[in-house]
Amino acid sequence: MKLLHVVGARPNYMKVASVMRAAAADPRFDQVLVHTGQHYDAAMNDVFFADLGLPAPNHYLNVGSASQAEQTAKVMLAFEGVLKKERPDRVVVVGDVNSTLAATLVAVKEGVPVDHVEAGLRSFDRRMPEEINRIVTDSIADGLYTHSPEAREHLLREGRDESQIHFVGNVMVDALDAHLAAARGRHALEADGLVPKGYAVLTLHRPSNVDEPATLERLLAILGDVAEQMPVIFPVHPRTHARLEAARKEGMRVPAGLKLTPPKGYLDFVQLLDGAKLVLTDSGGVQEETTALGVPCLTLRENTERPITCEVGSNVLVGRDRDKVRRELARVLAGEFPTGKRPPLWDGKAAERIVEVWARAM
Repeated sequence: MKLLHVVGARPNYMKVASVMRAAAADPRFDQVLVHTGQHYDAAMNDVFFADLGLPAPNHYLNVGSASQAEQTAKVMLAFEGVLKKERPDRVVVVGDVNSTLAATLVAVKEGVPVDHVEAGLRSFDRRMPEEINRIVTDSIADGLYTHSPEAREHLLREGRDESQIHFVGNVMVDALDAHLAAARGRHALEADGLVPKGYAVLTLHRPSNVDEPATLERLLAILGDVAEQMPVIFPVHPRTHARLEAARKEGMRVPAGLKLTPPKGYLDFVQLLDGAKLVLTDSGGVQEETTALGVPCLTLRENTERPITCEVGSNVLVGRDRDKVRRELARVLAGEFPTGKRPPLWDGKAAERIVEVWARAM
C-alpha cells in the first residue's frame, strides 16, 4: 500500500511523524511525504523536522503565505501534479489547516481514497477558517480517525457512516510521549533564565486575537496581570510578530514581565510546557499537550473544538475576560487548579491503531 502524507503547518508535523513512524514498522507500506510549504520559515519548519525525525519531503510545493482562498488554490494546483505522478493508494491528511482541505479536494476528485486523522472535531464557530476546513474535509474523506468520543457523535450527526469512523486516540500525544524524555534533557529553561514551575508560557496566533489592534492590546493588558505574578515566556508566532510590530508603531506597549522570544523548536517548546506553572494559549494542539502533561491551561478563546480537554483535562476557557483570568490564576497559585487526567486512548499508541486499520484493508 502506497501512502501519500500531506503536511503544511506546524501542528501537522507531530501528527504525521507519529503515523509515518508506525507505518514504517511494516514493510508492506510505501510512504511519500508532501510538504505544501504553508509554514515556510526555518523556525516553523526545519527545526520541527529535525526534532521529530521526519524525513525530508519527497515533494515541496512552496505555496507560502497568502489569503485563505489563494493559499488553498495554490495547494490544489501544485498537489494535483504530485498526485498524478505518485499515484498513491491512499492520501493521508491531518488536522484542519488549508493544506488539509486542499489536498482532500484534489484527491477525492481524482478518485483516490482520503483518510483524515483527527476527524470530527467541531468548535461550532464558522467564523474560524479551521472549522470550515474540518467540516468540508470530513464530509468527503473516506476514512475518519477520531481522538475523542464526541468526535464520533459529530460525524454520525453529519451523516457519515459508522463503518468509516475509527476511534484511535490522539497522534499528537504519540509524538509527545515519544519525545518527552529528549525534551526534558534540553536546556530551554536555563537559556531563558527560567526555573521549573516558576513561570508561565504564552502562545497567541489566531486572527480573532491578534489581527485587531484593540483586541490585541486588551489581551496583552490581561496577560500583564499574569506577568505581575510570574515571568511569562512568549514564543512569538510569525503572524503575531507582524501584528505586534505594527501595533508598537502606533504606540502600543508590551507589559513588563512578558518575555518575547522567537518561535521554539518542538523539543524546546515541550520542555517549556512540561516545566510551566501555567500555560495561556489560543492553540488547539497546546490544549491537548497540556492535558497530556497535566499542566494548568487557560485558553484565550470562547470555544474549543477539543472540549474533552476541559471535561477531563487541565484546560479552562477564559476568552478575553480579565476577571476569569484573574480568578483562575489565583486557583493556580493556590494549588487548587485541576490537573485532570488523560482522555481514553491518549496512550501513545494511536498511530499504531491507524496502521492496524490499513493493514486489515490490504
